Amino acid sequence: MITTDILPDGPPTLRLVPMAADTNVAGDVFGGWILAQIDIAGSVVAHRRAQGRVTTVAVNAVQFHQPVLVGDLVSFYAEVTRVGRTSLTVTVDVFAERFREPHARECVRVTAATLTYVAIGKDRRPRPVPPSL
Repeated sequence: MITTDILPDGPPTLRLVPMAADTNVAGDVFGGWILAQIDIAGSVVAHRRAQGRVTTVAVNAVQFHQPVLVGDLVSFYAEVTRVGRTSLTVTVDVFAERFREPHARECVRVTAATLTYVAIGKDRRPRPVPPSL
């Protein structure tokens, strides 16, 4: 078993396997697909912390470290790292587990991102983020 990175403790926020339809012309998983999943994972933890609806206002940073391949088990670990009056900053780390040979597993960090969400009310206007529980 080959392991280059260790998965973070705890369950991932989101985990899926990309398919051939998710690839770009070079045959790697399309960066836009990865970004969409990052936004979903980030919004899950932001929604929980904001105790309601949030909207993405910025993708502050994204670093693609390695390609994601069809058949990789991709895990997205999201964490709220800052809470403002109406906004939340979330970091998302993305790992790919690759099973290329029998009994061989490689785990690599493929992407890291930081996003900002704003809590919004029914009127779709910013609302204060409640104190933590």
